[in-house]
Amino acid sequence: MKIGILTAGGDCPGINAAIRGVGKTAITKYGMKLIGISDGFTGMINKEYHDLTEQDLSGILTLGGTILGTSREKPFKMSKGSKEPRKPDLIKEHYVQMGLDCLVCIGGNGTQKTASLLAQEGLNVVGIPKTIDNDVWGTDLTFGFDSAVNIAAEAIDRLHSTANSHKRIMIIELMGHNAGWLALYSGIAGGGDVILIPELPYKEDKIARYLLRRAEENKPYSIVVVAEGVVNPDKEKSVARYLSGKITEMTGLETRETVLGYIQRGGTPSPMDRVLATRYGSAAADMIAARDFSKMVALRNNKIVPVPLSEVAGKLKLVEPDNRMVIQAMNMGTSFGI
Repeated sequence: MKIGILTAGGDCPGINAAIRGVGKTAITKYGMKLIGISDGFTGMINKEYHDLTEQDLSGILTLGGTILGTSREKPFKMSKGSKEPRKPDLIKEHYVQMGLDCLVCIGGNGTQKTASLLAQEGLNVVGIPKTIDNDVWGTDLTFGFDSAVNIAAEAIDRLHSTANSHKRIMIIELMGHNAGWLALYSGIAGGGDVILIPELPYKEDKIARYLLRRAEENKPYSIVVVAEGVVNPDKEKSVARYLSGKITEMTGLETRETVLGYIQRGGTPSPMDRVLATRYGSAAADMIAARDFSKMVALRNNKIVPVPLSEVAGKLKLVEPDNRMVIQAMNMGTSFGI
């Protein structure tokens, strides 16, 4: 069998470990051939690819980014009235010309949705979930998340000393799109006093009263962890910058903000992400050998299981208001601004 493999959407730690997991299992266990598609679905549209040997997979386990390159190309999104060839038709044509028996799509929500649509077009597809946001429906965990939590928690740790030295409120804005998983886990791991996530609408006056009470209790500083997707009335500023101004205005307490940005997505994957990505990749090769297509590999109760792509597509896994970690953090005095 000949397998095509691509990585789409934003980069994150662990992608190369997943590529290696697919390739080493496919080549060593099953004697399959592996084809690397360049730059996500763009590579399938433009027919840009190269053979991947076992030697090509050596030494990539710990590398950040993706050796294949990536893009945010959405082939099913066509402008109205376009006279260009339909991109999914080009993908199908090139899939046949390349002699592929399956296409492995490593990516987040958008990638899994595209993979599902390609499966409906008749292609053999297997999905592997990756994102630092941990918001892919159907799996308990995406690889990339653990690495990002480690990076964000370390950044929060470093803010504690500055906040304490200057007796300030420090706000740190983390990624996550419309999901609060990264801010929730990093905030708890880093000892955040206030954690704001998109799933729990906050009230500015409650945050202000909470921070003033801490100051009155002789707690010299506070750490506010905010997810990028929370409501931001000032679109000209980052949500951290907006909140910094509002908190200063409402409390009179000196406040500073930090936007961590793309640092969260780069660099060497954590050991946990290397293991998870390898498990996902190896399981994907097993599914292909069993001709179990139109599925995404997923982690459920620490077991790798196949989940139909049709069930995953178009859904988000968000933090529920009654999430145990939210309740436990509240019980320990953490404010969510509600």
